[in-house]
Amino acid sequence: MNKQKRVLLAMSGGLDSSVAAILLQKMGYEIIGITMKLWTYDNDTFSKNNSCCDIDAINDARNIAVQLNIPHYVLDFTGQFNDIVIEDFLNEYLQGRTPNPCILCNIHLKWNALIKKAAELNCNYIATGHYANINKKDNRYFISKSKDQNKDQSYVLWGLTQAHLAKTIFPLGNYSKEEIRKIAQDMGFHRIANKRESYDICFIPDNNYRNFLQQRIPQVKQLCPPGNFIDTSGKILGTHQGIPFYTIGQRKGLVIALGVPKYVCRINAQTNEITLGDKEDLLSDNLIIRQYNLMKYSEIPSGFIGETKIRYKNKGQTATIVQYDDYIKVKFHFPVSAITAGQSAVVYENNDIVAGGIIDITESVQNNLPNASNKTNIKQ
Repeated sequence: MNKQKRVLLAMSGGLDSSVAAILLQKMGYEIIGITMKLWTYDNDTFSKNNSCCDIDAINDARNIAVQLNIPHYVLDFTGQFNDIVIEDFLNEYLQGRTPNPCILCNIHLKWNALIKKAAELNCNYIATGHYANINKKDNRYFISKSKDQNKDQSYVLWGLTQAHLAKTIFPLGNYSKEEIRKIAQDMGFHRIANKRESYDICFIPDNNYRNFLQQRIPQVKQLCPPGNFIDTSGKILGTHQGIPFYTIGQRKGLVIALGVPKYVCRINAQTNEITLGDKEDLLSDNLIIRQYNLMKYSEIPSGFIGETKIRYKNKGQTATIVQYDDYIKVKFHFPVSAITAGQSAVVYENNDIVAGGIIDITESVQNNLPNASNKTNIKQ
């Protein structure tokens, strides 16, 4: 078959990637399936959580491939995943930030590895089961939100480069989740159609990152010892157990009695202090985006106003966006709550991604604080 109609499909064993295979076949593509083993589980508890990398998921992917007469390969990327994703995850928490490992995995592991493997297998494209669309204007590719706004995954794909997007297909972008489920049922894949989705981080399916930190870094409490809880005026309120164990916006599990609910408003790794405040103290009207990737435009237009999302389920807020050499400044028109360093901010123009990157605090630019990231932007 013509190489132009040959595609390497990432198959997780779940509903979405399985139906992606069905749709690609209907579109006339020759498909090669690949399952990326990213993580090895140490006990039976983790293996029962429908993770993307457990043995059941791998077997499901293989069975779907057999039924659709698709060649299927399983590739072990556990070493790269540990070096790129896990190490960053641990280091970010040690520095008082809250990482998003799925985004880092997409940018630096999945797409690079899939495109390299596609070239080896004489495939011109790669495909995944993400709910997103790819469009092109003025010779630039960009990601747009999917038809199903509730399932849209464009936010986690902000780091894909022009080279990535030129070789990527998202077959599910113009379908709703229910339409995808019905396609699976109509094809007789009833178990896959009814398979429970996993919303946890793949290597922490019990959703307890604190336990994971202590397992991977037994000396974490020595590296990050207890320090002071302070209020917004600097008054000492009590003692925290170490900055990696707290996140911005956290209210429960503070183990401090103040008579009224308090929230983690700031984590300062340099002074080993955590600021507690009221709900309104979480509000801010600006942030800095570092390690940014430009998508729809090669440069952000002067005076640009768009919608900026600061977390996956965030609806986005209107903001004025200004691009500098090393960062992008976002000035919200109305305050937003719980802006968190280490998470991602994604700028949209209507449904289209304009830019995305890692959130930093504004003071890092103004005062040159040492926790300002010095990693480079994605050049393209």
